[in-house]
Amino acid sequence: MSSGQEVGSIFGEGHGYATALLRSPTVIIASIALWGMNVCLFRLFGIDYAYVLMLDVNKEKEEQQKKKLKENKSDEMNSVDTDDSDDEMLPINIDDAVVTPKRNPFLEITEVKLLSFASVLILTLYLTSFVYIQVMAGSTIGAIFMFYFLVLVGVLLPLPSTAWIRSASSTVFLRAWELVKPRCTCITGKPRPVPFVDVFFADAMCSMSKVFFDWGMLWILASHYPSPVPPSLETIIVPSCFAAMPYLIRARQCLIMYNVGLKKNCPKRYQHILNALKYSSSLFPLIVSAYMKTVGGERNAVQLEKILIALMIINATYCLIWDIVMDWGMLDNPSAVVSQSVGTCIPKFSGPEYKKVSCLDAALRPRLRFGTPLTVVVVLIDICLRYAWTLRFVEHAIFPSNDAYILCTEFLEVFRRAVWNLLRVEWEHIKQSRAAKKNSPMRKSSTA
Repeated sequence: MSSGQEVGSIFGEGHGYATALLRSPTVIIASIALWGMNVCLFRLFGIDYAYVLMLDVNKEKEEQQKKKLKENKSDEMNSVDTDDSDDEMLPINIDDAVVTPKRNPFLEITEVKLLSFASVLILTLYLTSFVYIQVMAGSTIGAIFMFYFLVLVGVLLPLPSTAWIRSASSTVFLRAWELVKPRCTCITGKPRPVPFVDVFFADAMCSMSKVFFDWGMLWILASHYPSPVPPSLETIIVPSCFAAMPYLIRARQCLIMYNVGLKKNCPKRYQHILNALKYSSSLFPLIVSAYMKTVGGERNAVQLEKILIALMIINATYCLIWDIVMDWGMLDNPSAVVSQSVGTCIPKFSGPEYKKVSCLDAALRPRLRFGTPLTVVVVLIDICLRYAWTLRFVEHAIFPSNDAYILCTEFLEVFRRAVWNLLRVEWEHIKQSRAAKKNSPMRKSSTA
């Protein structure tokens, strides 16, 4: 859940809209810069994030290719074409996880490119808003649309230096389409599991729920322009539906994976239901907060405020526990912490790779690619920022307006997601490596 999952102010006077409309592109730009930080740390610690993200997609393509090859081989008339296709569509070897494939240097995404791109975007945003609003005496809505237009033109220009941006943008649009594309037929057909890259992408969208709200608000303001926005139920429902969309998409993914586990008789399929409930619990604070914008009366506001706080506590705690235990694979051996308190430590895991595991490492996870200090820092940051919504209690003392408070919580949430990405990709990399060793031909032959 986005920290402080509350809808922002829509009805107001003066220049309040300027902050509200400018914050969505500002947060997106900050997310690009923070992804640059992720790329840098992945490179420093030897994690091929692109391979980890796309492994499930590549395996799915491999299965489809093998199926086509079998169909071609069964047809004697197309035997020649089948031989050609064997050369063109080689299966992907999962043991190549430790080998970084060669990539086109023009399409390679690096931290320098991401930070430079973010710098150009933020400069373009505020130059556009200054010129359009202050110099040309235009509206904030026009400045925002002008910014998006300039970015679109700059990206579509066929320049070699921006080829990586076009490639990355096409990947983003492709993954966005996969989020709403049907992946499982309940009546006929084989269920299609949701690949890790789509789960990762949908989780990132959940952290930008307020950005979706701002886009919905921009839609409302543009539809009423140049007239002021009337205080009606529609003007709060539309942006709130935009904000709820990422959580609904992610919950849908969980239900799809539950259906896949049901057909495969997976004993851990219940975890997908618990995960779907987690994302569903993010909707209740959003609904209550939206309702608070339309209901009147001080007594009703106090009662709804108590309900909203209770829902936020439940959701933040639920999400925090899920982060640590499920998304990061930690606290699998909490008894090590108890053993440490009495002066002894017997790690649960044995074997050559776990001989020199400290008590703290065993309590967190048997393998920590980022090391214990950085891992502990990430966990502490996630714990603190999961409850960043408590800033609402000092909102009037710290922030000049509600829009500034919402902007701050948006920044804190995308920063929390950036540090969350480190341990999430690391844990997925570890699970993929374990699966590769388990399914390796040498291991199968030795067990046989």
